[in-house]
Amino acid sequence: MDYKISVLVFIRNAEGEFLMLQRNKSPNRGLWSPIGGKLEMETGESPHQCAARETLEETGLEVGVADLHLFCMIAERAYEGKNHWLMFLFECKKPIAALPPSMGEGAFAFHSRDAIDTLPIPETDREGLWSIYDKYREGFVSARADCSPGHPLNIVIEHRVTPAGE
Repeated sequence: MDYKISVLVFIRNAEGEFLMLQRNKSPNRGLWSPIGGKLEMETGESPHQCAARETLEETGLEVGVADLHLFCMIAERAYEGKNHWLMFLFECKKPIAALPPSMGEGAFAFHSRDAIDTLPIPETDREGLWSIYDKYREGFVSARADCSPGHPLNIVIEHRVTPAGE
């Protein structure tokens, strides 16, 4: 299986609602997720640069690397039985002012954190990424997830760093 490297960016508005994209394309067609995309490996793009680029391309929100907090690196093994993914999860510290227009990737909406738990989202997001966000967004965590088809999803925290004072 191929290994792909990507980012997800958790962006909120001034009211604290999360910007979510209902995807028109695979993977996760029809499901809601934070924005993101693949690293441009041929240019040597870093995960922070990718997160800033994807945020601008998908939402129009211009952010610098200082606006992005890397809170998780997770390796997903055999996602949908097609690829392995190394994903970098970022929290955007700069709020977005308005809902971006729909695009080829899908349509946007703002959702409260509680509402996200009721949306159709990828199983790995529901069982892992959102709980990682809830617990570790102030610090950093490294994890792995076995997403092999026919097996229960297994997420293991391999390393964590808590903010000073915790």
